Amino acid sequence: MKKDTHNDTTFIDTILLKRGIEAIYPSKEALREVLLTGKKLTMYVGIDPTATVIHVGNAIGLRKLSQFQKLGHKITFLVGDFTARLGDPSDKEQMRRMLTEEEITRNVKTYKEQASRILDFESKTNPSVVKFNSTWLNTLSFGDIIELASHFTVQQMVERDLFQKRLKEEKPIGLHEFLYPLMQGYDSVAMNVDLELGGTDQTFNMLAGRTLMKDIRKKEKFVITTPLLLGLDGRKMSKSFGNFIALTDTPEDKFGKTMSMTDALVPQYLDLATDLTQEHIDTLLDQMKPDPMSVKKRLAFEIVSMFDGKDAAQKAQKQFEEVFQQRKLPTTVPTYLVSQKNLSLMDLLLQLRLVSSKSEAKRLVKQGGVEIDGKRLTDPSADILIRDGMIVRCGKKEFRKIVTKG
Repeated sequence: MKKDTHNDTTFIDTILLKRGIEAIYPSKEALREVLLTGKKLTMYVGIDPTATVIHVGNAIGLRKLSQFQKLGHKITFLVGDFTARLGDPSDKEQMRRMLTEEEITRNVKTYKEQASRILDFESKTNPSVVKFNSTWLNTLSFGDIIELASHFTVQQMVERDLFQKRLKEEKPIGLHEFLYPLMQGYDSVAMNVDLELGGTDQTFNMLAGRTLMKDIRKKEKFVITTPLLLGLDGRKMSKSFGNFIALTDTPEDKFGKTMSMTDALVPQYLDLATDLTQEHIDTLLDQMKPDPMSVKKRLAFEIVSMFDGKDAAQKAQKQFEEVFQQRKLPTTVPTYLVSQKNLSLMDLLLQLRLVSSKSEAKRLVKQGGVEIDGKRLTDPSADILIRDGMIVRCGKKEFRKIVTKG
């Protein structure tokens, strides 16, 4: 594993405990003091497998842990396969559906491969490790759970903002949702960690771990919270909204998705989703007003480079410029066999799997988002005469080539 070449003290003060951090508990000064002693800490980030992908929002914490790893600290990537069954209530306005074991197994299948784009699992001297919290949570007895619950009060749980909001709106709160912070908190106890890192939406759960570490292990646990990266549409980045850039997206999709975000999101993404220096970021932000396109292309290039390499970023940028700026076709276009001689535009879009419903097709067409052979169509009910080699374009980046013979 490549060792960071920065002077440790300078790196700690200017990057490690500053960039991409919202808060540190009990304090930044306390953690800095421990780090400067040279002590190697055991720390982790947890992620519940509620979907099959890790996105760039999740990557903020992983990238921060990677910085710690390069300084010799011990890193655990914890998969919350047990807690995923309960469903994290954090920032949720209604109860989450409990996942089945089959769903969890499917979702977690490629998590290590995705995380390995950031964390070093192959280091001969200090590899990151993967753990599953079912290892210890499955062994707890009912008596153990009662003992854990005795460290908290009902008032502490009910006072959470998200629960207060539900109470006011007369939405149900599941009793099992009170158990989630206990389960996540016990992860720290089971692994006997020195530090936990997570998004600001996990603050309550991570502080529950601080309480249990003090009460059970008589030990301090540091907590680092990282800001939440907004989704591409300006809402919270969410796997249910689909408004994110996934680590598994192709370089071309990563580039295109980045270019699709509003200009207002660019400063946050430059800060949280790249490793550019603050000086470089400031220079780019000065260019936003006269030339936002070039700044967004640089942002997209940095994001793709981080996860797929510079060669892939250069190819993705070239394709974007050819397809979307010069309106050329991409080098490869999926082909679909269409046997009918004519179809309504809505039916054609469905058959080409460019939309999931007629209502979506109708909306896209009316918004001017559909072209056939370079001609924009505005009538969703238009009758389309099918021809071999016809190119259908939907939105900014979805293309289909029609073939009429198998």
